[in-house]
Order: sequence, then structure tokens, then C-alpha cells
Amino acid sequence: MKAFLRFLSFLFLVAAIFLGVLDSIRSVSTSSVSITGILSVWNYLLLASRTMVEAGMAHYIHPEAWRFIENGLSALPASAFFLTLSLLCWMAGYRKHKAMRRLSV
Repeated sequence: MKAFLRFLSFLFLVAAIFLGVLDSIRSVSTSSVSITGILSVWNYLLLASRTMVEAGMAHYIHPEAWRFIENGLSALPASAFFLTLSLLCWMAGYRKHKAMRRLSV
């Protein structure tokens, strides 16, 4: 399980770096700051799941509850989100090294 979490951490790190490079290239080419929000990435990759979450929140919580979530997700940079996920997966899959084993090698 720890190996899977470390691999997942690597994939999230690659996604964060890719989105950061994409944002920086777009910002330089337009001469203004351009940051990709996590909501636009979610719309691009998994539009059907976003629709299902929106319908589920409208049915089980409140029809207007999705607006608060949508505003928060549109303001959150995608690169920071994936970098945070990468850090959390790395911390969950971290292996402690035994002190005696390190000294004997």
C-alpha cells in the first residue's frame, strides 16, 4: 500500500508540475497572470462526475449549496491542489528507515 501511495504521489507531482508550467507559459504569452482553476481541470477531464456531484448536492443537501463549492473550487489553483495531494500521499506512504540498518550499511 505504501508503494502505491508513493506512486500516486509521483503522479500528482507530475500533474502539479505540468499545470504550473502550463500556467507560467500562458502567463508569459499573454503578459498577465493566468492561473488554471481546479474546477476547469475537473470540467475538462471528468465532466460527467461533476454533473453527478452537482445533482447529488442539489438533491441531498440544497440546490444552492453547489454555488459555494463552485466558487471555492474556481478560486483554487490546480497546481497547488495537486501539489497538496502529492504531499499528503507522500506523507502517508513514507517509510521510516531504521537507524541501526542505516549505520550498518
